[in-house]
This record gives sequence, C-alpha cells and structure tokens, in this order.
Amino acid sequence: MGNYRKLWFTLIGVLIVTFSLLGYYGAEVYRTAPPIPAKIETAGGEVLYTHDSILDGQTAWQSVGGMQLGSIWGHGAYQAPDWTADWLHRELLNWLDVAAERAHGKPFADIDAAAQAVLRDRMKTEYRTNTYNPETGVAMVSSTRADAIAKTALYYDQLFSDAPALHKTREHFAMKENTLPSAERRAQMMGFFFWTAWAAATERPGTTATYTNNWPHEPLIGNKPTAENMVWSVMSVVVMMAGVGFLVWGWAFLRKHDEADPEPPQHDPLSRVPLTPSQRALGKYLFLIVALFSFQVLLGGFTAHYTVEGQQFYGIDVSQWFPYSLVRTWHIQSALFWIASGFLAAGLFLAPLINGGKDPAYQKLGVDILFWALVVVVVGSFAGNYLAIAQIMPPEWNFWLGHQGYEYVDLGRLWQIGKFTGVAFWLVLMLRGILPAFRQPGDKNLLALLSASVIAIGLFYGAGFFYGERTHLSVMEYWRWWVVHLWVEGFFEVFATTALAFIFSTLGLVSVRMATTASLASASLFMLGGVPGTFHHLYFAGTTTPVMAVGAAFSALEVVPLVVLGHEAWEHWRLQHRAPWMARLRWPLMCFVAVAFWNMLGAGVFGFMINPPISLYYVQGLNTTPVHAHAALFGVYGFLALGFTLLVLRYIRPQLVFSDRLMATGFWWLNAGLVLMIATSLLPIGLFQFHASVSEGLWYARGEAFMQQPFIQTLRWVRTFGDVVFIVGALAVAWQVVSGVWGSRAPAVPAGATLAETRR
Repeated sequence: MGNYRKLWFTLIGVLIVTFSLLGYYGAEVYRTAPPIPAKIETAGGEVLYTHDSILDGQTAWQSVGGMQLGSIWGHGAYQAPDWTADWLHRELLNWLDVAAERAHGKPFADIDAAAQAVLRDRMKTEYRTNTYNPETGVAMVSSTRADAIAKTALYYDQLFSDAPALHKTREHFAMKENTLPSAERRAQMMGFFFWTAWAAATERPGTTATYTNNWPHEPLIGNKPTAENMVWSVMSVVVMMAGVGFLVWGWAFLRKHDEADPEPPQHDPLSRVPLTPSQRALGKYLFLIVALFSFQVLLGGFTAHYTVEGQQFYGIDVSQWFPYSLVRTWHIQSALFWIASGFLAAGLFLAPLINGGKDPAYQKLGVDILFWALVVVVVGSFAGNYLAIAQIMPPEWNFWLGHQGYEYVDLGRLWQIGKFTGVAFWLVLMLRGILPAFRQPGDKNLLALLSASVIAIGLFYGAGFFYGERTHLSVMEYWRWWVVHLWVEGFFEVFATTALAFIFSTLGLVSVRMATTASLASASLFMLGGVPGTFHHLYFAGTTTPVMAVGAAFSALEVVPLVVLGHEAWEHWRLQHRAPWMARLRWPLMCFVAVAFWNMLGAGVFGFMINPPISLYYVQGLNTTPVHAHAALFGVYGFLALGFTLLVLRYIRPQLVFSDRLMATGFWWLNAGLVLMIATSLLPIGLFQFHASVSEGLWYARGEAFMQQPFIQTLRWVRTFGDVVFIVGALAVAWQVVSGVWGSRAPAVPAGATLAETRR
C-alpha cells in the first residue's frame, strides 16, 4: 500500500460498511416481502386465485415482454399503462358501481353525493384492511370485491386478446393484436396483476401504509406519501448538501498539495510498443461495437415512433412481426451489449501493455473465442426474444431461452449464463496479463485497483442468477438492481476511472502518484453512495421504511463526486494540448469530456431529480425516468465506450488519421440529438405527467385519456427531429470506425525492424 495506505483503508472501510448495509437490508427484503397468499377467496368459499396461479400469471406476463410492455410497481416501459396502478383504479371504479347497484339499484354516478361518500368510505376501509391470515395463507375478499375483480379481469382479457372493441386502445398502448393468445394464460396473468394491486392497496401489519409504502398515488383509497417519505426526502437533500460542502472543503485543501504535471514525452509511448497478435485481433470487436450501436440507435427511432402510431410505422402495420415490446427489448439489450463490448475491448487492449508489451500464451486464441461467444449470445438472445414475444416458443422454455421479462436483463437465462461465462472468460484473459506485472518492480497500487475493478466486473454480473422464473417480485427486484445499478453504475464506473488513469499515466501525461490518488479517492466516493444507493430503486417494491431511509440518504451521496466533473472535463480537454502527438487522440478525449458533462447533468441533475422518495413517489414510471436513463446510459457509458473504441482504433491502426469532418459531425450531432430528444420531448412530457400524477394519480398520468391528448402527441412527434440528428451522428461515428478498421490496416513489420519504427 505504501504512501496510499490511508486511501486504501478508506476504500476498504467504505466497501465493508456499504456492503454490510446492502446485505443486511437485503435480508430485510426477503423477510418483509408482501405475501403471495395460498388462496384469494370469498366468504362463500369461492377461490379466485391461488399462490401457484399468481406465479403462473407472472410467467405469462414475462412471456409477452414483461417490463417492456407497460410496467409493474413503476418499473418498465412507458407507453402502455402501469398495470398495477391501472388495475387498482379500474377495480376501485368497478367496486363502486357494483356496490351502488346492490345498495341503490343504479350506477355510482347516478346516486347522490351523500350516498357516494358513504360508499367511498366503505371501499377505502375494505381495501386497506389486511385480511391475509399468515397461519392459513388465505386472504379474504368480499363478494362485492370479487365481482369488481371479475369485471376488471374481463377488460384485461379483451385487451390482451384481439377483441375488436379494444383495438383502438391496443393501438394507443402499442400492443400488437392477440398479445397473449391463450385464454388460460390471460386469466393467470390477470391474477398476477391483481396481486400487485392488492399489495399496493393493503396495509402492512402494524403500520398505516401499504406493502408498497402507499404507492401508487390513488386518492380513492387514501394512497398518499407517508410521513417517512417526507422525512427522508428532506434528509436526502440535507445529506447531499452536506456531502457537497465537505467535498468542496476537502478539495480546496487537498489541491494545495497537487504536484506539477510531468513533462510529456516527445513521442507517444504507446506507439513505440509493438502491437501484439491479440491487439491486432481487436478490430472485429470494434466493428461489432459500432454495428450494435447503429442497430440500437435505429431501433430507438423505431421504438419512439410506436408512441405515436402504436401498431404502424408511417402507415405500414409492422406490429405483428416487430411489436413495440420486442423492438424496445432489442433496443435496450443491444445498448448493453455494445457498451459492455467497448469496455471489454479496452481491457483486452490494455492487458498486453500491462504484461510488458507481449501476449500471454494463446491470448489471441482467447480473444477470438470470446468474440465469437459474444456473437452467439447476441444472436441467440435476440432470436429467443422474438420467439417468446411472438408466442411461438413453448411456455416452459420461455424463461430459459426466450424472455425473462425484466428490464435490462431481458435475455433468456441460458443466454444470461453465456454472457456471464463470457465476462468471466474476459476476466481470465485480463488476469493472465495483469498478474505477472505484479512481480515487476515499481508502484503497483494503480494496477491493484484496476485488477480489483476487473474482478468485480467479471463476477458481479452473477448477481442476476440469484432469482428465478417464479421468484417473488420484491426479491427479484433486489437482485436485478444489483446488476443494473451496482454492476453497471458502480464497478464499471470504477473500472473506467482507473483504466483512463492508467492510460494517461502510461502516456506520461499525468504522474502515477496523482493517477493513483485520484482513482482511489474516486472509487471511495463512487462506492460510498453507489452501493447502498441501490435501494433508491426499491422504495415502492414491497420494501419497508428502513430500505427507503438507507436508499434516500446514500443515493443523495451519489451526486457528490459529480460536483467536480467540470474540473475533470477540463483536465481531459487540456491533455490534447500537452504534446503535439496528442492531437491524434483529440476525438477519444472529446468523448471523455462529454462523459464528464453528461455525468454531471444526466446522472447528477436528472438523477437527483427523481431520487428523493417524495419525487419518485409521483414520477416513478413517467417520462422523467427515460430523461435520466438516456442522459446517463448513453451520455456517460455510451460516450465512454465510444471513447474507448476510438482510442483502441487509434493504436491498432497506427496509420489512421481521424477524419475531422466525420468525427465533428458524429460527436456534435450525437450531443445535439441527445439534448433535443430530452429538451423538446421527454422532459416536457415527463413534467406534464408529473402534474397529472400529483393532481389525479399515476393511473391518469399513464392512462389513455391523458397520453393521447393532442399536445402530448405533438411533443412525441417533435422528438423525431432529435432522433434524426442523433442517428446522423451515430452513423458518422460508425463509418469512421468501420473505415478505420477495414481501410487502414496495421503495416507489416519489415525484416530487421521493429513495429515501433514503422509507427513513428
């Protein structure tokens, strides 16, 4: 540890404390998850649903795309309704009508105000009262509620079939005709929807809040923010301000001890190290990255268009072959594949450099095997998604080969295992280059941190195996966010920071001491807020108040390190002027500058906009979420992966000179397209929905009546301009990479010369 002992102990201490919190309250998630009753039955003994039928309904929901078609408990897609909020509201309205017919012989709307008030009060009491008996496993419902459930289920049965009466509604929700052809499976899925609404309306024993902390906002039964929600929302703001204050205070003092930048070398150090066979083999990775990137971007425009035409693409009915739920699945999965591949390629490029400029034995063979394994997983998972959503795949195969139904981990379990195996194999390839370097003299602290992040990336994706096809939804959400939040937003962030520090120190642009100090300090800051901050995704997923408290307090700290990103952007910008040869790295550096900007705006501003419990209570599942998702996922990790791709391309094709025209078009149009997409469409729609959610409820903010208003549709059409600008930028970058990979091969080494001499 040497001179970095305090920093290492700080990082280790942070990891021990934060993972202890994540584990302890993770066990709390298991202990307090909303029960799935053995039976839902009436006083007369009629069984409506059973534990197994509810879980069968969960698997049926997964097979139609799950979270890619509407959302459950606020998590998922945004075009169709949130099924929890929508079912609950429809069931409540049906209960009022059934009760009014029984008591007064006419619909609820036709009785006087006093009688309406009486029925509303009865309904609120009935729905919020917990009738679940843990000893028998039975939850009782009244005959009135049973009739309301039946009427609600009939609507959904027609919606997910091809009933002509609801054709226009399916079009508005971007659902294909006959979404779920089997009547039996539709009935089971209705049971799952009912159970999620039951948990959202039923008070947890010993409290006055429902199992989902009174989410969603539903005035008819008094679902409103809890007192704890208000308290921890205020506390999250206080914690964030305190964290920012202490960071600025520490930054002011620590910067006094910054050492001067080292004198940069006269020639690019990496260009004087001969390329290894495994590095030469990375060209096909770069081609795969931009191919998937282009595919993802085009699918993004296709998916966005479904929000205005529902089942058509400029008048052509394509929903029966490529429905919204499928193209949205592919859009998200291709993003994860190409971004992860960019990180893998950067690591594989670094491994021989760390190993003294030479490949370990059979490294090129390993690089080739990993590439084709990635291709198999991509093609196999995409084909499985198609067969599942088309309802061609047998139901019992769906989870393993088709569609898991959970956003960001949509691929079938077999393909998920393949992806994990590939990442673990990458870890082996990396360690074969890294471990021998520890036997060499010199400061190895930065290398140790890089190694730790590589190991974490290689292993933590495995958290996705801790849930199965029939796992309780609350438990599944806990582990899913280990993958989506902790693996991606946590360890990839540390790897990226450390890898960049390693590259810049190797280039002689920053000192090893400064690179190591900055990386260790950044890792501690990222992990401090990032690890327990995972819980901010679980406020309303059937968890208790302590989970909300920990999530709110620590997720606020995620904003803290982003405060200094302006300085980081400036640091990256100025590197291109430190030596004449750095001009050839201008565009990778510009991507890293963009990362710092979007990290501040997308992860910081837009992230905190939805993080406090009181905010998320109203905006979870609205278009404010994709504002954060687009700005953070592409703005941060997308630009980072593109920066790595261009950096690797620059060195494996040493004769290449980036086209300033192509790269300027690509870089600025990507940024402009992202700004237009957010500022002219996603954010305004999200803010209008926010108002609707506060004033009426989530059911209305996501409902057909609100979302089909002309001004909302106009905002959706306006997004086309941003999408087109973004697509042009993406294709320009893709063409630069493709032409660089295939049109600028590394020269052969003349006899008696080193490759370094040919690269000068």
